[in-house]
Amino acid sequence: MAARSGTRSSVLRSSAQIPTRPLGGAGNLVADGIDTRAGRIPLLDGTPAVPGGYPAKAFVGEVVPFTVVSFREGHDSIGVHLRLTSPEGEEALHRLSPRADGTDRWAVEVLIDQQGTWTYRFEGFADDFATWAHAASLKVAAGVDVPVMGALGAEILTRAAAETDRPAAQRKRLKADAEALSRGEADTTLALSLDPTLAAVFAERPVASLRSAGEEQRLLVDRTAAGVAAWYEFFPRSEGAKRLKDGTVKSGTFRTAAKRLPGVAAMGFDVVYLVPIHPIGTSNRKGRNNTLTTEPGDPGSPYAIGAADGGHDAIHADLGTAQDFRAFVRAAQKVGLEVALDLALQASPDHPWVAEHPEWFTTLPDGSIAYAENPPKKYQDIYPLNFDNDPASIYAEMLRIVQHWVAQGVKIFRVDNPHTKPLQFWEWLIATVNAQDPDVIFLAEAFTRPAVMRSLAAVGFQQSYSYFTWRNTKDELEEFLTSVSQETSDYMRPNLFVNTHDILTEYLQFGGRAAYRIRACIAATAAPLWGVYAGYELIENVARPGSEENIDNEKYEFKFRDWEGAEERGESLAPLLRRLNAIRHEHPALRQLRNFRAHWSDDDAVLVYSKHLDAAFTGTGTADTIIVVANVDPHSVRETTVHLDTTVWGVPEGTSFEVEDLLTGDVWTWADHNYVRLDAFAEPVHILKVRERA
Repeated sequence: MAARSGTRSSVLRSSAQIPTRPLGGAGNLVADGIDTRAGRIPLLDGTPAVPGGYPAKAFVGEVVPFTVVSFREGHDSIGVHLRLTSPEGEEALHRLSPRADGTDRWAVEVLIDQQGTWTYRFEGFADDFATWAHAASLKVAAGVDVPVMGALGAEILTRAAAETDRPAAQRKRLKADAEALSRGEADTTLALSLDPTLAAVFAERPVASLRSAGEEQRLLVDRTAAGVAAWYEFFPRSEGAKRLKDGTVKSGTFRTAAKRLPGVAAMGFDVVYLVPIHPIGTSNRKGRNNTLTTEPGDPGSPYAIGAADGGHDAIHADLGTAQDFRAFVRAAQKVGLEVALDLALQASPDHPWVAEHPEWFTTLPDGSIAYAENPPKKYQDIYPLNFDNDPASIYAEMLRIVQHWVAQGVKIFRVDNPHTKPLQFWEWLIATVNAQDPDVIFLAEAFTRPAVMRSLAAVGFQQSYSYFTWRNTKDELEEFLTSVSQETSDYMRPNLFVNTHDILTEYLQFGGRAAYRIRACIAATAAPLWGVYAGYELIENVARPGSEENIDNEKYEFKFRDWEGAEERGESLAPLLRRLNAIRHEHPALRQLRNFRAHWSDDDAVLVYSKHLDAAFTGTGTADTIIVVANVDPHSVRETTVHLDTTVWGVPEGTSFEVEDLLTGDVWTWADHNYVRLDAFAEPVHILKVRERA
């Protein structure tokens, strides 16, 4: 399957038009026993690239920018190719274009359309025709070296005409032009040096010399869901839970939770993510709001995994059986949802591992086992694993657990606190699992230091939680979104969760309904991966005092929610979530990460950005451009001027165009400078589609 390519100069070429024969020739020179690293045509600082030499990543349907710095001495022209080989061994050449910024960086964008391991390398060459055409256009016009320029041009065209794998009609035309040039006539030589059709022939199929080839690199391409998806998290025990007459609660089951799936699917989500579904320990069980005292019927934290009836490969008896779980997975698939399961590699004091493998834990001087901590939080109901005491056995058991759930139909795992386990372990586990089943996806829940978060992504995690949750001001969001779309996008895919069962930021606590609308609009449009935790649509924003999490946290108790009633009363954000996910499905520009571009406004609370996708990549024959203008202050009305670099989507400065607000249906005529009024209490965000010009 061939990838499609394009350049910002709007020169779009099918790879089938470019010969795939190797350039040939050695790139490096050995002289006096010294092997030079630089080729005759240097190829430097290529991207995509990953720190530490790990392979770059992409997903099926992603438009990947390939760039490299290349130049040569003097003023002669060069060309650069990308040789891209698919997992099936099909080769294609893509011609790079120089960026118009004086950096000697060349670029081409390629739509990757097949899962698996691709390889690529850059190849540089002296572009003999381009060098001649430039020199001839100047010299002949000045009456200098006219016969010489004609003879040189004739020689280049004769070489090209001798290439038997060129089309017959093209070879015939090249022979005729070579004969004309050999006569040395000034008018003919000048005309052919400036002929755009002849230039196009050599742009697609250059006559090259002084060739160099860079090192071969790998590109790991995942299935589309690894890079594009809307996630919805819920606790299955709360869905269908009933309060009994004695005040205790009867847990929901997989069968009752399945009744919620059509509602989740109707909001346009792709993935339904379940917190751990395993037996929960009773030792040190946490009560409501993380207290150390439990009341009868308190269900405990699902992260305190393991009890007498099993561990990580078992299902909590209140939820049902393995058969019930598989039926839940099938019910999700029936409505277009994929099930993601929480992978929390830790144990309650009652987990079978504690008795069977005490060496898997850290023993303190007093003989007790150390419980988990994330200062100032303490988790007395959880024992963390120690991967150093018996790594071979622990590695094997963790692999067995993942394989078990894959066999039950789970292909996506949200990994709890991966930064508390060795990086080497994750590199091994993910590589081993993906070698057996490349469709398995791992999401790293790692709110940790940048180097650790990025390293987890580099060694294999297909998705990552990120700092988005705490980036709220215009400046913070511009910096963050630019970083994840431009600096780390070769290997780290941020999943922009707006909240989680553990995180309720001050912005959401005090921003009211407007804050919830603003954050959802930005998360759904700024990156192709985003997610919400159930209750977001109901504006659950009351925090436990002194914490950044909901009061009456669902992690320690059951939740009772009236989904349908809230929507009927107009209290739910479900209609907004439904519309946002529909917009994402309708606009391919929003299914890309690397095309985020920040623009400007005169107000320090108005964020402006665009997502653009060229017509060559949309599948519709027309380009797709979305502009988002957001008032990130949930307490005010803002009036300002926004300033757009319209050249990003090919509109010259000062040119007017129509935009349609995809949330309200309003249509305006815009240009590169535009007045906006954004009322946080009514419509705090514009999501604008740039209409095609007639």
